[in-house]
Amino acid sequence: MRPSGPFPWRRLSPWHRLGLRARLTLLYGGLFFTAGSLLLWSTYLLSARALSEQFAAGATKVVKGKSALLPGTASQPPVDVVFHQVQVDVRQRGESVLEEMLGFSVVIMVLLGAVAILLGHLVAGRALRPLDHLTQTARRLSESNLHERIALQGPPDEVKRLADTFDAMLDRLHRVFDGQRRFIANASHELRTPLAINRTVLEVSLEEPTASPDLKTLARALLGTNARYERLIEGLLLLAQSEQELDTRKTINLAQVTRAVLEQLTPERRKRPITIHHDLPPALATGDPLLLERCVFNLIENALKYNVRDGQVWIRLHQQDGWAVIEVANTGPAIAPYDVDDLFQPFRRAHGDRVRSARGTGLGLSIVRAITDAHDGTVTARARPEGGLTVTVRLPAPPS
Repeated sequence: MRPSGPFPWRRLSPWHRLGLRARLTLLYGGLFFTAGSLLLWSTYLLSARALSEQFAAGATKVVKGKSALLPGTASQPPVDVVFHQVQVDVRQRGESVLEEMLGFSVVIMVLLGAVAILLGHLVAGRALRPLDHLTQTARRLSESNLHERIALQGPPDEVKRLADTFDAMLDRLHRVFDGQRRFIANASHELRTPLAINRTVLEVSLEEPTASPDLKTLARALLGTNARYERLIEGLLLLAQSEQELDTRKTINLAQVTRAVLEQLTPERRKRPITIHHDLPPALATGDPLLLERCVFNLIENALKYNVRDGQVWIRLHQQDGWAVIEVANTGPAIAPYDVDDLFQPFRRAHGDRVRSARGTGLGLSIVRAITDAHDGTVTARARPEGGLTVTVRLPAPPS
């Protein structure tokens, strides 16, 4: 019966807790010792039978032949006594030979068994190498590199069929994700046109001298709503583009990118007095310049947007172990630690805010994660005890 429950591995036997390579090695070793034991005991029994039948019979013939040629005297023992002594001597010598042969055979079998276990471990590793390759490929895969294939070469055995099945599944997933991204991009493009027309009509109505104040108030409200939907569609389009495979990879200094972003986010765009602290030493990364600039922009814009009056933002760059690291922290409302991961989901905001969307579209950190994943980087976030959030992005640095 298959184990069930939240922790099924606790009910597994010790044998099933071992890895596949260890189990194959133990199977090889067990089969060798079983076959060796059968061979050893078969040899022992055959040798004992041969000694018992052949040597004893031969000794009997010799004793009887000599007794017929040499008549017995009073000083010589009877023939039966001599025959019994010869039998006992032959049996003792045979047992001694068997014991010595058995001892050497056991020692040799143990030594060969150790060698067989070592060879079994190596053979099992070589046999499982295609599975290791399949596992490593599966771990590398994400939505941005579904183009990779295992393409295992070799005879059409079980492992080859498994690899081919996995490649076929990747083909289907690649088509599904491509179709999804194309749909989002096409829908976004189609929706931008009517929204642009609506914006133009509303702006013209606001400039109309004969328009009543109520009409202008309504036009301003609709213009704000229209602008929000334009930002939403732009974010969806950028999210779809971020999840695609990178066509451009260049060496970029994140310090220059961050300074350019800070110039774009002028005090007028911040909408509240916020102090920005930054430490921007050179930090080189490899990737698409436009996407990385958008990633940094969203990080800083998110820190400014979800902040408090007279709040603060800290931006820090550094190079660490082959990674370019940008860390953005801000003051702001307190966030529960269990809510932090949900902030990277599309349309998710702090405290489950889906209605009060004037602050943004809820795609900022989702785009950051998509861009980071496309660059084979990582993004993590943690809630600050004083309130606010600390987001850390690690991007691959160019090879030295």
